[in-house]
Amino acid sequence: MKYTTVISAEDLNVHLDDDNWVVVDSRFTLTAPEAGRRLYEDGHILGAHYLHLDDDLASTVTESTGRHPLPEPDVLAKKLGELGIDNNTQVIAYDDTFGAMSSRLWWLLRWMGHDKVALLDGGLPAWTRKKMPLTPDVTTTPQKEFIPTLRNELAIDTATMETVVDSGDSVIIDVRAEERFTGEVEPLDKVAGHIPGAINLPFEDNLDIDGTFMSKDEMVELYEDLLGDKNANQVVMMCGSGVTACHNLLAMEIAGFNGARLYAGSWSEWITDPAHPVATGDR
Repeated sequence: MKYTTVISAEDLNVHLDDDNWVVVDSRFTLTAPEAGRRLYEDGHILGAHYLHLDDDLASTVTESTGRHPLPEPDVLAKKLGELGIDNNTQVIAYDDTFGAMSSRLWWLLRWMGHDKVALLDGGLPAWTRKKMPLTPDVTTTPQKEFIPTLRNELAIDTATMETVVDSGDSVIIDVRAEERFTGEVEPLDKVAGHIPGAINLPFEDNLDIDGTFMSKDEMVELYEDLLGDKNANQVVMMCGSGVTACHNLLAMEIAGFNGARLYAGSWSEWITDPAHPVATGDR
């Protein structure tokens, strides 16, 4: 069986010894960049490797990029190979924030042409709630070769985003917290507000009360209401830096809405150009 969206703690537990499975811990805190690595060193799922959002899952920030530019495909492919991941490996990603960070790895692998990747549903909290063990032991895995086949249609750049905004033909979904979307507060970026015409759907709205994703039927209802008469391939998803937006792209995949695109630079890249319009309030 191939897992391409989410996997339960129970199902992951029975596959931990499978030779062609690799588990990746991607815990990360935006305001404390080394906190996730320290937590991994204190204890992680047996056999899990660690990938750091800034160091491994993004490239160098410049004056014209957002906070987490997409990584160079060949560089990421090399890192994946070093973890024992090739084009046939089943990859499972997890974090401690219900997928907010690990969904970035899920999306990046799909962008690199690899579909056999899923999130631990509910993340590490679901794992520990089931009293499943953690270990501080260092994981070593024989290296493999990962060959990327880029799906460039899954992402858009800022020039394309300008066209999307001007046309008004797409559904732009911003997954940041409501108070950041409206411009009431902005703890991370230099400008508050959102792209004109965008609608707000915080990534937490994809989750049930226990931190796992809602059922497929609930997800279908949520996104049907947002899309209206538009198709999934008319959706552009964004956030602060192209990370948590991947959570909503995964939610749409669970619901069967395929083809939505990621504005990879997101808000933090949009505001690098002072000529770009900015809106505040609900719309």
